[in-house]
Formats: sequence, C-alpha cells, structure tokens
Amino acid sequence: MSGEFVFGVDLDGVCADYHLGFRDVVATELGVDPESLSRPTEWGYEHWGIEADDFSRLHKLAVTEKRMLRNLPVMDGCPDALWRLSDLGVWIRIITHRLYVNWGHAVTVSDTVEWLDEHRIPYRDICFLGDKPQVGADAYIDDAPHNIDALRRAGHTVIVFDQPYNREFEGLRAASWWEVEEIISDLAARTAARQPQLPGLDAGADRLNRFQSGQS
Repeated sequence: MSGEFVFGVDLDGVCADYHLGFRDVVATELGVDPESLSRPTEWGYEHWGIEADDFSRLHKLAVTEKRMLRNLPVMDGCPDALWRLSDLGVWIRIITHRLYVNWGHAVTVSDTVEWLDEHRIPYRDICFLGDKPQVGADAYIDDAPHNIDALRRAGHTVIVFDQPYNREFEGLRAASWWEVEEIISDLAARTAARQPQLPGLDAGADRLNRFQSGQS
C-alpha cells in the first residue's frame, strides 16, 4: 500500500449521530422527555447536568447494555458520499476512540462493525485508538475540538465537521457530507496514485445488498 490518498474518518458526530442515541438512553435513566435534552453547544454534556463521572457511567450503560453503537442514526448522505470517494480511489480509514469503556471492548468492536455493515459504509481498514495523530492519513475529518487541535498541531490536514461546539476553528469545514465529498475529491485529485474501487460491486451505497442477494 503506497501512494494512495488515505482519508481518516471519525465516526461519532461525523458518520453516526451519537447525540440522538445517547439522548434516548439518558432520558430513560433520568425519567425526562428526550426532547428536553438539547444538542450540546459546548463539548460535553454538562448542560444536561451530567458531570464526567456520570457521563462515563451512562456511556458504559448505553454501549454495553443498551447496545447503542449498533443502533445510532447515520448522518445524512454519509454512505453514498464515502462510496463515491472510494470509487475515485480514496482509501477510507475509519479512526475512532471508542475503546475507552473498560470491559466493553468486544461489544464495542462488534457493534461498530455491524453498524458499518448495516449502513453499507465502505472502508479499507479501521483503527480503534484515541491518539489520532499517530494514524497515517493524508486528510482527516473530525468534530471533537481536542482531536482537531491535536491533528492540526501535528501538521495534518483536517476537515472540521461542523458542530456548534467546534465553531472556533478556522480553515477547512464541512456542514454536510456533500461538502466533505467535494473537499476530499479536490484534495485526492492532486494525488496521482489511487486505489481502485472495492471489487465486484456496482454503483450506489446499496450495492452490497444487491451483491449479496445476487442482484448486482
């Protein structure tokens, strides 16, 4: 593997709507209307009255018992945009820091992979770690302020996936997956060597369904 354009893709808050999944778990635990729990405008969930220890407990509950990661809503346009980028020869590398729940790694990994398969999201490899600058990629997309800052300090090209809690960052920013696709297409066009699309599959994000059912 050499010369390809590698796109490092975050999951929560970028491909998957973590907020909606976590909100439903928290609302049940607190006995409140989910609609009363607004989207965060700052990083974290202190505006819900949840401190760090409470978040860790509720997140662990959501992941290991409620199997939240298997059922998160997918961001609009994400699968098709990633398929089109893959067809252009972009190497999709999923990079996620989901293994911070002790004793829940098996559930986290299996539910993450099942979610990716269910939503037909193409990827060449997947990395579970928090130190994202250590993962090689030509460009990254992330929503978390600490990740954006760390990656840019390390000299990497980072697209900020627009969220209310990351508006302080200037530079490349995308408010939708259509904008992400446009930015990465332009960056990848400057790279001569690219990987061919995933073999044996035709066009569209539902191509895996058709391929598996013999309809492709």
